[in-house]
Amino acid sequence: MKLWSRGTSSDGATYELYHASDVHGSDRCWRKFLRAGSFYGVDGLIMGGDLTGKAIVPIASSDGAYEARLLGETRRASSPAELGELTDAIRFSGMYPWVASPNDIARVERDNQAQHELFERVMLDELARWIALADERTARDKIDCFVMAGNDDPWSCDEVLSSASLVQHCDERVSYLGPHEMISLAFSNPTPWNSPRELDEDALYGKLKALAEQLDRPQTSIFNLHVPPYDSGLDTANEINPDLTLVYKGGQPNPIPVGSTAVREIIQEYQPLVSLHGHIHESRGEARLGRTLALNAGSDYNSGQIHGVIVRLATDRVLSYQFVVG
Repeated sequence: MKLWSRGTSSDGATYELYHASDVHGSDRCWRKFLRAGSFYGVDGLIMGGDLTGKAIVPIASSDGAYEARLLGETRRASSPAELGELTDAIRFSGMYPWVASPNDIARVERDNQAQHELFERVMLDELARWIALADERTARDKIDCFVMAGNDDPWSCDEVLSSASLVQHCDERVSYLGPHEMISLAFSNPTPWNSPRELDEDALYGKLKALAEQLDRPQTSIFNLHVPPYDSGLDTANEINPDLTLVYKGGQPNPIPVGSTAVREIIQEYQPLVSLHGHIHESRGEARLGRTLALNAGSDYNSGQIHGVIVRLATDRVLSYQFVVG
């Protein structure tokens, strides 16, 4: 394990981290996340969840020609180089390319079970490719790299994350970043989308409490919790009806706090140095909950830009933080 080595503050050693979240299958954002270590000169990278994409784009292959529909546009390729450009464009958009014959594509389109099985296989193959790249970059840059899933990520992702040789799968455990302990949790409170990792607030608090109780020095710790604390300004999103349409008031979408009361309670109870969050893409910002600095770096993965935050910690305090976009 690489310990703190970025110089010292007046009260001892420092550790500098880069946190980002919610890349949702964007290959470009993942690569930028991995480059952030050397680019910003930090000691550690933390990926806060929601790794996977939401759709496959079939690429019909016939007699050396390829065709796909991407974002409402027909895209064609007639050489390996052009096919590479097409698959890169699909991955850039946070989706997964699948090259197959027109007959195979038609067969899968008619079979819901086949669609589910295909998505699972392609998603895990792409995630394994990401983790292999992360292991390679972590070894090259000689920095810490912590990754966990988020509420949107299927449970099957965990086996891939745990198979990494250098990247540390940090969900539901205590990790160590220089002199700091870190607890991480991928779950969220209930959402309108009924995603794979959701708990009611009592159960969520129970998980958080069990993790926090393992800390030797919670006052110098880092909380890496996918969902932000309730009514903190880091959790504001437009209200959604049960049918997933927007709620309008006065002719405008109605913004409300949607974060977790359990997360807010555990932060207020243990008062870590810093808490890192994602989940609500549009609520980039900072908040103070007692002595704890809470941060949500936000997300704009569809644009190919990664939103992150750099935090520089002394042993017992936050020295500085800066939101960055790459």
